[in-house]
Parts: sequence; structure tokens; C-alpha cells
Amino acid sequence: MSSKNTVNTFESRHIGANTTETTEMLKTIGVDSLETLIDQTVPNKIRLKTQLLPFEAQSEFEYLRELKKVAAKNKVFRSYIGMGYYGTITPSVILRNVFQNPGWYTQYTPYQAEIAQGRLEALLNFQTVVSDLTGLPIANASLLDEGTAAAEAMNMFFHEKNKRNTTAPKLFVDKYVLPSTLDVLMTRAQPLGIEIVVGNWSAFIPSSEFFGVIVQYPNAEGSVEDYRAFALTCNENKIHVIVAADILSLTLLTPPGEWGADCVVGTTQRFGVPLGFGGPHAAFFATKEEYKRNIPGRIIGVSVDAHGRTALRMALQTREQHIRREKATSNICTAQALLSIMASMYAVYHGPKGLKEIATIINNNAKELAKKLTEIGFEVKHAYFFDTLVIKIDDARLFQDIKSNALKYGINFWYSEKNEIQIALDETVGQQDLSDIFLLFLSTRTKESPQIKSVLHFGIPKTLERSSDFLKHPVFNTHHTESSMMRYIKRLENKDISLTHSMISLGSCTMKLNAASELIPVSWSEFADIHPLAPNEQTRGYKQIIDQLSKWLCNITGFTACSFQPNSGAQGEYAGLLAIRAYHLSRGDAHRNIALIPSSAHGTNPASAVMAGMEVVVTACDERGNIDLADLRAKAELHKDNLACLMVTYPSTHGVFETSIKDICKIVHDLGGKVYMDGANMNAQVGLTSPNEIGADVCHLNLHKTFAIPHGGGGPGVGPICCNPSLAPFLPGHFHTKTGGKKAINAVSSAVYGSASILLVSYGYVAMLGSEGVTNATKYAILNANYMKARLENHFPVLYTGENGRCAHEMIIDLRPFKSICSAEDIAKRLMDYGFHAPTLSFPVAGTIMIEPTESENKEELDRFCDALLEIRKEIDEIANGDYPTDNNVLCNAPHTADVVISDDWKYAYAREKAAYPLPYLKHGYKVWATVSRINSAQGDRNLICTCPPMESYMQA
Repeated sequence: MSSKNTVNTFESRHIGANTTETTEMLKTIGVDSLETLIDQTVPNKIRLKTQLLPFEAQSEFEYLRELKKVAAKNKVFRSYIGMGYYGTITPSVILRNVFQNPGWYTQYTPYQAEIAQGRLEALLNFQTVVSDLTGLPIANASLLDEGTAAAEAMNMFFHEKNKRNTTAPKLFVDKYVLPSTLDVLMTRAQPLGIEIVVGNWSAFIPSSEFFGVIVQYPNAEGSVEDYRAFALTCNENKIHVIVAADILSLTLLTPPGEWGADCVVGTTQRFGVPLGFGGPHAAFFATKEEYKRNIPGRIIGVSVDAHGRTALRMALQTREQHIRREKATSNICTAQALLSIMASMYAVYHGPKGLKEIATIINNNAKELAKKLTEIGFEVKHAYFFDTLVIKIDDARLFQDIKSNALKYGINFWYSEKNEIQIALDETVGQQDLSDIFLLFLSTRTKESPQIKSVLHFGIPKTLERSSDFLKHPVFNTHHTESSMMRYIKRLENKDISLTHSMISLGSCTMKLNAASELIPVSWSEFADIHPLAPNEQTRGYKQIIDQLSKWLCNITGFTACSFQPNSGAQGEYAGLLAIRAYHLSRGDAHRNIALIPSSAHGTNPASAVMAGMEVVVTACDERGNIDLADLRAKAELHKDNLACLMVTYPSTHGVFETSIKDICKIVHDLGGKVYMDGANMNAQVGLTSPNEIGADVCHLNLHKTFAIPHGGGGPGVGPICCNPSLAPFLPGHFHTKTGGKKAINAVSSAVYGSASILLVSYGYVAMLGSEGVTNATKYAILNANYMKARLENHFPVLYTGENGRCAHEMIIDLRPFKSICSAEDIAKRLMDYGFHAPTLSFPVAGTIMIEPTESENKEELDRFCDALLEIRKEIDEIANGDYPTDNNVLCNAPHTADVVISDDWKYAYAREKAAYPLPYLKHGYKVWATVSRINSAQGDRNLICTCPPMESYMQA
């Protein structure tokens, strides 16, 4: 017999504090036990009366062993399905050094640019790739997927056209746009009153009713169409042209920007990113210069630092949608940074010649296969193609024979209802694969089979061959050996702070441990190489994981149904609001369109509400940061006939469990509205209370926060929604797979289950912690936050607390009392000198920082961060006492780079050691050097450069 191992559990590895540290921290806080602290923090009236449904935690070894068995239920066939998803080869140097490297996948969004220059350069490379290949000057740093990128383009041009007081409510969509894209376009169009008109592009008649058109290049059947005259006609009629393009094909095809496109969107998945059953993959979005302030998502721009050196930053941040709130035309607040970084590295590694060679081989293989199939009597529908053939089969029996034989030999094609077989080739296809496909078709031929005359020309039409150069910058023409590439990746990684260096205490963003055992399976072929449109019998392993994780999340939230389709938190908000909208429409209450949103809400809340066709009414908060109950009741009563919902974050964005939350929900319910709970702060709820317990009807869960999916430098994110039975019928469906509710709305993302491959991370998180472990994680998140509060509150004001003086899992430190001496930004930048990424800056209150330590940090790390802030407090006092001038001190000059510290021209009023090593621990391996000094944001916005600048500019700087 062997006893249960209670030491080497995943919980003991995930939760930072041990028993001794817990006792010391509780003593500092002034409570006798962890349970007492929880009782003082989480109001009794919302506490769960019973524990979560019990499920036993697995050790890391047990989990990975059992998961291998589940993975084996997925069948990895050779996939020629295409439809926007392709087999790809991830270069090992990128797989090992980026995808599987916590130095890259645990970074935060680069809001603090001075310690994010590495990923900013990689993202600038991505923008350059997109801009060069599409032939358009402005590109963003990625979007969620191709369908949502197309929808963002639709939104942008709809608002662009209609802000001029013209009425143009229609978008023309060519019938050969990818069906997943059309699905998402239909979803986004309905709440905004946009009419989608589907037809053949060649028969389109322009009129003033149309604000835009969208075509696919090559189209969904792989045909390369010549849209040049069509685009010119649209341009002349002031109708915006959106092109959904295959990024790899643009190395051979004339870029859409050269023949009249206003915007080009698509996915970079085939640039080295695994299929992963649909995601995550980085979409791209490129447009003309004139739309740079309307483009959704993030733009990386070139600026200079305080010493005039070239530096990168997120440009035009004031045009980001979360800042514009209810005036937003998009709710995008994130990107797919990790995946766009992988795609950019793929382009750097292969360079323009390599990319063109890959594309040429694919095209030649397609031409060879087309010629051979034609010679044995099969009709290839389109003569002009890049990588995809459509084979017309007139005999229904022959069609079924090919389909059954293909499955027998482990091959997936795409089959249409018109008895057509679609074969999409990619870079993984070799001569043996081509031979197997040919022999499969040959085996069905008989002596009586009709012979078809061979087509003279297959492939890309001469008139559409690309003539312009691309990727001429040295970065794409240098690192083509593994040694050089490995060092380039490492050089960029070394410029950034990640969880490999220190805690990242971002309030509202929960940068907890992304455990290796949770992430390892994402790379397994059984998960990485599954096409999202593969037959269901080949994806049973994924289905088992998705079903089980759905049950766990429903248990945790107290709800009954779940959808994994939303591939970001903001997408989850949008999907939840669409479910509420559909509920009201089903009851004949189309007039219910008012969304009550507290003033403290995340900026994406009002943006999502507007996108869902709702009108935002802001409700006030009181001096303690809680929702003003009287104001909410008054506004709910005022709009009772049209009340659709309340959007509420719980615990509040101010880091407090509001005791009146059940009363708030009841007010809304009594007037016929629904309650949407923003799940950003679920890290303080799991196992102690739940969205259902507080009275909500639907919530989204940020799996990249509470459930351990990595942030990846600004994405991937996953935002599934859970809901009660009243909203379950309206969960989103999909054109390909039966999913969602009985009255499902259209899809909100391209893939059936959104970013399915990284659901494995959250699945592992819950499986290895078990019901008791996920609850303890919540308790320790609250413990760690209150311990830091206890250490800091006598030196910095804590802005909001609960009735018993406790914070939830995060707290807001008020820096406004010091504004005559230094700014909140000064303190954020000075923390870099101490080896830390700053907490969330000036949100939700300007002039503050919001700190969230997470349960993953031990007491030593919490103390190190507190010591840094307390030392900064002394530095503030030194300035206040006149020891250092207000315009020449360690705060206003932070961060201090190594170049500055070792310079012979030391012009500062304090010692070099004070600048670089203000506390002893920094001399023992904790020092992280910012690679640039404080960045001039205004300079970068006034002179927007968002592609790789000439090397001379770096040399001059």
C-alpha cells in the first residue's frame, strides 16, 4: 500500500505561501485564521451554502498520463480541408524559444513600453509583414480571427460612411466569402441595423445604399478572381472595398492594396501557427492612412526616448476602444500578440525568398495535382488557383466512394452539398501525399469513366502575378540560420519583463502562474494538428475536454450552460449581451435596449453594449466606490419599460465586495431586465460565491486571468460565457457544427469553440487543483492582497475597502496626494528600476495604481514588491524635504538604463547606485534593465510610423 502524497501536489506548487508564511501574513493583517479573513472580506449573504461539487485533484504526473489517453481519442488525419485553416510547420527554433518559452508567453500587454521593447519589435515586424504583403500602409498588431477582423472592417466603414449623415445601411458580401466569416458578419450586422446582401461579385450593381463590399482572395473555393475592375467601380462610387486575403498567397498574387482595396483582413495562422482545432491564431487588419485613427485594436509605433534614441510603443492609445467607452465603434481591447509574434518570427526566419519559395512549392503541387486528376478524367472546376482545387463529381455514388475511401486512408477533404470535393494543399504536403491523393482518385476510375480534355493553364493568372518587392528590411534578410534566429529571439526576450523575472501585480488582469504542466499538452500533435472542421468522430478527445470543462465552469458559476466560442473577454461580453438581446426579442420586447452600466465599469462594457445595439445609461458610484443604490434604482425606474440589462463587475472594479449586490440584481429583475456580470474578478469568487448566487443571469470568464491561460504579451485571451436556463437557448451556434442553444444566435467567432487548443490550459488548472484547490486559490488571492494592504496602507492611502476594512483580491493605492511632487507615471517608471512591472496605472481612477498580487506569489516576492514601494515612498519624502529638486530626481528621470548609469556625462543630483540599485536585493540577480529611457509618447503620435523604419534611423539614434 502507498499513502497519498500530500506534499508534491499541484496546489502546493501553484499557491505561493506555505504554512509558516501564511501564519506570518495573517499576523501582519491582524486576524487569527484564513477563514476569519475570508469571513471579514466576503459578505455572508452571498457566500455559497454548499461547497463546489467535489472532484479530486490530480497530480501533474497523473494529469499528463490521463490526458495522453484523452488525446488519443483525437484522430490526426492528413487534412486538406482548408476553409481558412491549414497545416503548417512551426520551425523548432520558434516552437522552443517562443511558443514554449515562459519568457514570451507570460508577458503582459506592452503598456509599459520601456520594459517591453522586445515584444514591441516583434509586433512591429508583424505589422511590417502585413503592410508589405497587403500593399497597404497601416496595419495593426493583430485581431482575434479572420471572421471578427472582417466584422471590424465592416463596423469601421459603416460608421465612417454614416458619420457624414448619409444613409448607407448595406454591405455586399460575395457568396464565395468563407462561410465562417459570413456567419460572424451576420451576427455583428443585426444589432447595428446593417443589411447583409449576399450575391455574386460580378453581378453587383453599386448604389448609394451600400457603404461597402467584401470579397475573398482567393475565394472560398480557391478560385483566384480578378477584382481589379470591380474595385475600381466601387472606388468611383465611394463604396469601401474590403478584401479577406490569404496571407501566404500574397507572396505570389498582386496585393489588394495595389488594385483598390480600402482594407485587407485575414489570418496569419499558416505562418507557423498550429491548427489547434481553431485557435488561437492571429488575424491581420491593414488599411489606408486616412483610417489610422479608426482602425480597431492596437498599433505599434516608433517614437524616441528622453535621450532621443529610437524607441517603440503602443501608438495612438487614446483611440483605443476601451477609452472611448460608449462612443466606441469596436469593443476590441486585446490582440493575439503571442501568435502574431510567432507569425512575425516565421517571416523573419524564412525571409521574403523563403516565404515565396514555400508559396511556390504549394502552388506547383496544386498545379501538378490538378493536371494529374484531369488526365484521369476528373473535372477541376477552376483553372486559376493558389493552393485549392475543387473537383466536380457528377456521380453521387462516386462522390460517396471517394469520401469513404478517403476516411479509410486517414485523409480529410472538404465536401460540398453540390457533390464537389475541395482539396486544399499547404506547406506540410510532400510528394508522397500528392501520390496518395492521386491514387485515391485513380482507384475509383473504371474503363467507362469519361475523359476530360486537359486544361492548358492551371495556377495563377499572369495578369495577377505579384511584381512588387516585399520585406526588404534587414531584419527579414538576416536571421536565416538557427544560431542567428535563436539569438535574435533571445535578444528581444531579454528586453522585456515577464513572470520569469518577478511578479506582475496588475489589478484587474490577474497575472497568475501559467504552469508548465498546463501548457505542455498544447504542443502535442493530437491537439495541435486537428482541423476545426474535422469530422466529429475524429475530435472525441477535444469534445471530452470541452464537455468536462463546461461542467466545471457551470459548477463554479452556478449556471447551467456554457459557450466557449468567444475568444476574448470583450467577445464574451458581446456574446452575453447578444443572448440577452435575443431573449428580449423572443418575448416580443424589441424595445428593451437600455443597458445600465456603473461609472466604474471596464471600458469594454459600454463599448460591447453599443455593439449589441443597446443604449448606455451610466449609473453613479458612491464615495466608497460602490454602486450608488439610489441612483441605480432611480434610473432603472426611469427606463423600466425599455430596460434590457445591467452590466456589473463583481467584486467591483474598485476591489470591493459590495454588500448590496443582491438588492441591485433584484431591482433590475423586478423591472424585467437581465443582469450581466463581467467576470474579470472571478479570481476572488471561485468556491466562495458565484455569479448565480449574487443574482446574475450570465457572465463571461476571462480564462487568461482566473483560469491560468497565459497573457502572451497581449493575447491570447478566451472569454467563454456561462448562463442560466432563461438565456441558454440563445448561446451562439456555428455554420458547421451543432452547438449553442435551441434558438442559437449566429457565431461570434470563426471557429466552433473559439481558441480551442488553449482550453487545455484551464482544463489542466481545474483538474490538478480540484474543487478544494480552486477554492483555496481564491482564499490565498484574498490573503495576499490584504497582506500587501497591511504593509502599505500606513504609507500610501488605500482608496476603497469593504465594510470590515478589507479589500478583495486587489486594491487601489491613491497616489494623488503626492501629485505636487511626482506623478503616478513617475512611480510606475521607477518600479522598473526595482525590477518590477508597474501595477495597473490610472484605472479605474486617474492618479492611482491598482495592485493584484495573485495566489501564485509567495511571501518573499510580496515583501520584495512592498519593500520597493516603501523605498519609493522614502524617495518621495526626500524630494518633498528638498533633498532633490522636483525636476532632477530618481522618480522623474526613471527608468535608468545601463547606458545612462555608465555614461561619463552623469548630470543627475543623486548617486548612480541610488539610480540603479536602490535596494540590496537588486545586486543578487533581480536587476532588470530597461533598454530605453522614458518614451516620448506625443512624438510617436505626431509622427506615426508603424512599420519597420530604415536601419539608418536606429544608427542615427
